[in-house]
Amino acid sequence: MTQKRSFLWFKIGMLAVLLLSLALRFWGLGRFNTLVFDEVYYAKFAQNYLSQNQFFDGHPPLGKYIISIGMWLSDYFPFWQDTVNVLTGVARSPWSYRWINALFGSFIPLIVAGIAYQLSYRRSFALLAGLFTACDGIFLVESRYALINQYIVIFGLLGQWLLLIALGKTKKQRKFYLILSGISFGAAIATKWNGLFFLIGIYLNWMLAWLKQYLTAKETGNSTNIVLEADPYYISTAELRNSTATLTAPQITTAKALVLPLQKIGQLKIFTAAFYLGIIPLITYSLIWIPHLFQNPKYGFIEVHTQILSFHGRLGGNTSDIHPYCAAWYKWPLLTRPIAYFYQTATNASEPVSVIGPPLPSNTGKVIYDVHAMGNPLLWWFGFAALLFLIVAVLLKRIIIPSMQQQRLFVNSSFSVNTGIALYVLLNYAANLLPWVKVNRCVFIYHYMTAVIFAFMALAWLIDKCLRSYNLEFRAFGLTVVFLIIIAFGFWMPIYLGLPLSADAYRLRMLFSSWI
Repeated sequence: MTQKRSFLWFKIGMLAVLLLSLALRFWGLGRFNTLVFDEVYYAKFAQNYLSQNQFFDGHPPLGKYIISIGMWLSDYFPFWQDTVNVLTGVARSPWSYRWINALFGSFIPLIVAGIAYQLSYRRSFALLAGLFTACDGIFLVESRYALINQYIVIFGLLGQWLLLIALGKTKKQRKFYLILSGISFGAAIATKWNGLFFLIGIYLNWMLAWLKQYLTAKETGNSTNIVLEADPYYISTAELRNSTATLTAPQITTAKALVLPLQKIGQLKIFTAAFYLGIIPLITYSLIWIPHLFQNPKYGFIEVHTQILSFHGRLGGNTSDIHPYCAAWYKWPLLTRPIAYFYQTATNASEPVSVIGPPLPSNTGKVIYDVHAMGNPLLWWFGFAALLFLIVAVLLKRIIIPSMQQQRLFVNSSFSVNTGIALYVLLNYAANLLPWVKVNRCVFIYHYMTAVIFAFMALAWLIDKCLRSYNLEFRAFGLTVVFLIIIAFGFWMPIYLGLPLSADAYRLRMLFSSWI
């Protein structure tokens, strides 16, 4: 397949992923004329910004700013205004406080694909990563309602993508993208504080690159002459010939190897990293608070953070006594305790869903409407298995065991692009999951969204390797996993979109009692 034809199919594939994401997020967006789950907070807070009402919020303000912008713009739209409620404090259609989240959420698969491409220059890996993200349930649910968790992921991933782009640019162009990256990281933190974990993941990769350079220089005895092939993110032209990377013919025919953007992260000096990935995010975070503090002058910048910390400290322990859907961090990867965001019954599928007043008696409800904040089970389970495989294949076999044998920290000089991508994924996954181990307050499965996205990348990388294999069994396994994930997404889609289900169809999708 020629490079032009390959690029054409890649563009068609990514366009299909985007259209799928848009269609699933906008179809039936105003289905439930009420406030679903935490919309009771965030939609109201967004309206408070428009109405200039003072209020206290337990999170930074950016996510609510964006929802309020969507609500303000919707006043100028001549459509989807036929159904309204006054639950936000004024008469608004459900579509008005949901549409901008649906729009933003549709682009998450493209950002994930962009990161995957910058990591490898392989279109097939990028396409698989984007497809898997588009086929997940919790990202679909979160982006169909006026919630804010998706914005942590959007801005955090955008910051990493822009950083990778910056590393592949010349010095003059690099500064521009580094500034944008720092702003994006600041925006992630200004949505919720755990947006900081995306930045920590980058710092871990940066420190790894410095450590690798130091150990390599120590072994060679020349700190200024580090062999490119010894770098964990080195990719050879031989690998590129077998990939679908975008290269011109002269680049392919040269003997010189191509350096992936992530390989250059070790070139960032301490001052550069501190400024673009420290000071700029801090400035961005602080500036985003200004409109909120101007409208709510009761607490200053320092005091409002003290109040937020106190608020989260009062949320209590991580048990079902505090909230029925509290789920400790170790329950997230295996999807043992998802959340029902909405549950109502009706006598038939054509009857409007009752969202005001008591629910129907259990013996009269024939149709169930359920919105479950739940990942695609097969995608999550395969993704977790992929992470375990990478841990064994990379950390154990290439670093831990050799280090024990040589009684020193050992970094294999033959690290390949596979190892580099594996370490990038594992470090970011750990940075977004392990901080929750020490959190004692009630937490929920949606807190796992920032980590699970890297499980999707890990799975996409391994499936891409299978599909490229000369072994027929590996290719068959890869295709089977892809089709199973797509089929599972379709099977559980009714509980992502809140479609009517019979009692038997609902129970069929609730595989475990802990899911209900």
